[in-house]
Amino acid sequence: MQADFVIHLGNKSHVPIISFSASSPSLSSIRSSYFIRAAQNDSSQVNAISTVIQAFGWKEAVLVYVDNEFGEGIIPSLTNALEEVGTQVPYRSLISPSATDDQILQEPTS
Repeated sequence: MQADFVIHLGNKSHVPIISFSASSPSLSSIRSSYFIRAAQNDSSQVNAISTVIQAFGWKEAVLVYVDNEFGEGIIPSLTNALEEVGTQVPYRSLISPSATDDQILQEPTS
């Protein structure tokens, strides 16, 4: 959400925005001649994440992510990478950015 705001400011003021932290692949689709994403895609990090999970010997992992286009961007690649190292993803927990504590507590734990 912050990236959208900064991109809008760059477009409005005609000032280039170079981001070293915006890593969501969905940001690549934003058409702005003033936005330059210098960070790698989230999907480039999935092998490192799956290697850590494999090192701990975990056979299952529940993915918890923000319910928006930025949160969802990495999930397919991460799920595939985890399955390649023998870790199953039995459940994905979508959390709304506006979720209350009570709504988060209602999420299944398994």
